[in-house]
Amino acid sequence: MAARVKQLVSHLSQPINMSAESWQSVPLAPPDSIFKLTATYKADSFANKINLGVGAYRDDDNKPWVLPVVKKAEQKLLSTPNIDHEYLPITGLPEFTGAAAKLILGSDSPAIAEGRVTSVQTISGTGANHLGALFVARFYTWGGNKQVFLSDPTWVNHFAIFKNVGVEPLTYPYYNPATIGLDFDGLVASLTSAPPRSIYLLHACAHNPTGVDPTKEQWGKIADVMLDKGHYAFFDCAYQGFASGDLDGDAWAVREFVRRGVSLLVCQSFAKNAGLYGERVGALHVVSPDKGTADRVKSQLSVLQRSEISNPPTYGARIVSMILNDPSMFGEWKRDIVTMSGRIIEMRKQLFQLLTVELKTPGNWDHIVNQIGMFSFTGVTPDQSKALTEKAHVYLTVNGRISMAGLNTHNIRYFAESLDKAVRGTL
Repeated sequence: MAARVKQLVSHLSQPINMSAESWQSVPLAPPDSIFKLTATYKADSFANKINLGVGAYRDDDNKPWVLPVVKKAEQKLLSTPNIDHEYLPITGLPEFTGAAAKLILGSDSPAIAEGRVTSVQTISGTGANHLGALFVARFYTWGGNKQVFLSDPTWVNHFAIFKNVGVEPLTYPYYNPATIGLDFDGLVASLTSAPPRSIYLLHACAHNPTGVDPTKEQWGKIADVMLDKGHYAFFDCAYQGFASGDLDGDAWAVREFVRRGVSLLVCQSFAKNAGLYGERVGALHVVSPDKGTADRVKSQLSVLQRSEISNPPTYGARIVSMILNDPSMFGEWKRDIVTMSGRIIEMRKQLFQLLTVELKTPGNWDHIVNQIGMFSFTGVTPDQSKALTEKAHVYLTVNGRISMAGLNTHNIRYFAESLDKAVRGTL
């Protein structure tokens, strides 16, 4: 007892640190790999340098492209005499969210007609993913640990988004390096063996980073297992229309899952397909079994959104709303989308031609034209990727992912020749 009293006296006599927090113990976080890659590219003075890291569209002169229909919408918006800068509702601009829901779910969607869809305007696709993750973290009926299954690989930000709301990210097989294609058997095996009512994050189209998508038949089998196991589909759709040039075709998987009654939500972005990267225009759509449930979901999403951003920004939402709700502008937007997707498809064809016919680069390069969307997994090794960056000034991620939008008629030959040398080990 005496020893315990002595211990307490010694503890209480210790000086108390009364200084204010100075944050000096905060560790230095590593820089984001993509933004670091872009910064290194910008600092490079090499004349023929190529940036294939960032996921942003560039025209054939390697310049950012403001869509003509966006310019038209901006001019129309700025000439509107009664425009104001008042707060939007917490869930966003109704004309935008309603049109955005029809874009991804279909204008004739029974779920929309029956009032079963809750739509919230978000800070682009990242904000939609975050709000969706926060919602499931708070309200999903978890059978065990809070976990979400992400494709291997996936957009790296998915991991941080779910970790930050207390949901553990696990991975499921998706990409097969041996075939440079989809590991469909591994994906189905994961769906089958996962605990019932698991959440699976699925890329609706133009998978990032691989560019490898399931076929319609494969999507059907994925839906079969999800229904059988009671899984929840957390769709991320960042490339609708941008992937193939067909807005409806790129939304097929989401619409099919809704038609078949798979429980789901959809994260939607207009950064790529409208070129509004910096305006941060997105939406979260939660499909419920009935209107009463949808109303309750909306009430809770409103509470979550209120505590984070209060109200979403107006400018980008007004631009997109104008385009989606005006038949003439909507038609022009679809033509602009075909321009972007068509140029990327043409770059795939030219790269494939250079590698297989002219340079006869070792290996099979069919995946270059078989993959879809902005990104392509080239299949090169980390050492070959590093060699391309360090010796040829071609900036790509170490896993061999390239942004096809960074290629153009002026640099594609240099890239193909550099890639050929990297594969042969002569770079």
